Amino acid sequence: MRYITIKDIAHSLNVSVATVSKAFNDRYDIRKETKEMILQKAKELGYKPNPIAKKLLQKHSFNIGVIVPEFIHSFFPEVIIGVQEVFYEKGYQVIIMQSNENAELELANIISLENNMVEGLLISLSKETMNIDYLEHLIKDKFPVVLFNRVNSGLSSPKVLFNDYKWSLFATEHLIEQGYQKIVHLTGHTHLTLVKERIRGFKRAMEKYRCPCEDRQIIETSFSIEGGERAMEALIQQDNIPDAVFATNDLIAIGAMRVSKKHGLKIPKDIGFVGFSNSKMAEVVEPSLTSVDQPTYEMGRTAAMLLLEELTSTGNINPKTIILDGKLVVRESSLNKKKNS
Repeated sequence: MRYITIKDIAHSLNVSVATVSKAFNDRYDIRKETKEMILQKAKELGYKPNPIAKKLLQKHSFNIGVIVPEFIHSFFPEVIIGVQEVFYEKGYQVIIMQSNENAELELANIISLENNMVEGLLISLSKETMNIDYLEHLIKDKFPVVLFNRVNSGLSSPKVLFNDYKWSLFATEHLIEQGYQKIVHLTGHTHLTLVKERIRGFKRAMEKYRCPCEDRQIIETSFSIEGGERAMEALIQQDNIPDAVFATNDLIAIGAMRVSKKHGLKIPKDIGFVGFSNSKMAEVVEPSLTSVDQPTYEMGRTAAMLLLEELTSTGNINPKTIILDGKLVVRESSLNKKKNS
């Protein structure tokens, strides 16, 4: 497909390119009849302005980059809805990429977006990301970067987090108040800030209620159903079955629930479960899963507003951290019927 240019319009009317440009830019120094003739010819030929050229002239791409670890589950798509809503209203285009939980691909995505002249970057780090040198370089060069959900505390940039400590404490308290005492925490990759905070909340609740809490009760696994299955299968094979599980996300909890049922354990009578993120799956799994609800849409909007603040500021901005609140959605999986009967 061949694109019509202003040179084509000028040639067809036997006028200069400069005259065509004046017509398109509604300049005062062009006759009304000439402008109307040029605009009519442009319409006939199917001319469309080149948005890239226009952005280059304005020295603004009006593009924003977003990098997330995965698209498989609803958490990050829901965050992106909030991001897009904010930037659409301001005339920006959002370019979305995913790292597939891979640090090398994440870095390649960052470089690709930088090369494509995005004006700022929103990023939730992959589970593998340990080296933050390139992001540090961008931030020191005053390139606007906002981190959300999965962050590295060593980066001096605005951040949007969830109150993981508070709600993991409340989730664990809920299990204890239902009469469960031998509780294990199936957690994710322990170098991530959110995982550290959920572990801290779990330990604090166990300490508060004087429940036994040893290091072997905190079991690291992957953020997946398979990770939950592996961890629960190992506990059963070791004859170390807990009476409740607090999982760092719903997928891990659901995987552990599947294995528990396969081995004849009744939920919640024999073993209770609480997850984290309140995914759609939490409602439909049998029995339905108690889970901590996170404001995903609000997280996206908040991160976008922080980035807009950086983009429009004329001075230095002190990087702020915004911590969002949530709620515990109680369902069948943690209601200890034996205790409450």
